[in-house]
Amino acid sequence: MELGEKTLSSKLVYDGGLLKVYYDTVELVNGSTSWREVVRHPGAVVMVPVDDDGNVYLVRQYRYPYGKTTLEVPAGKLEYGEEPLPAAQRELEEEIGAHARQWTSMGEMLPTPGFCDELQHVYLARGLDFGKNHPDEDEFLEIVKLPLSEAEDMAVDGRLQDSKTVAALLRACRLMEREENG
Repeated sequence: MELGEKTLSSKLVYDGGLLKVYYDTVELVNGSTSWREVVRHPGAVVMVPVDDDGNVYLVRQYRYPYGKTTLEVPAGKLEYGEEPLPAAQRELEEEIGAHARQWTSMGEMLPTPGFCDELQHVYLARGLDFGKNHPDEDEFLEIVKLPLSEAEDMAVDGRLQDSKTVAALLRACRLMEREENG
């Protein structure tokens, strides 16, 4: 069965600094029509930085929509048309002050496919050299260094709540485990 939907009309209802929201009318598989509210997002990069001693670097930051502080892997939005790897390299330096000698793509993630087209490009960053971080002027971060195994436990037992962090950490742990076991 073909599960696609055909866009019949699309109307921009909000054009913000980061997001654009559209109200679309679609034709469903059975021929009837419905509506979709779609948030258009430029995409993002997500990095799991792991040092030579097996530590991962996370960032603690306040997340306004939830009214609380979260612990997350470094990440950042893409500019429209920007290539993911250079953006990941830039964001890693901005957020934790690190350069990585080895970058491994761990694929892509769709964080909210029910209403948003954001695509997250996920990387494992290794061989870290540290300098000074320089977050955006409206970004306040605390860098947290943890053994990767402890971060993995936190991802599994629910102490880490950010979905990109949980998924990216688990991907990194599995990839490194496979490399270690040949």
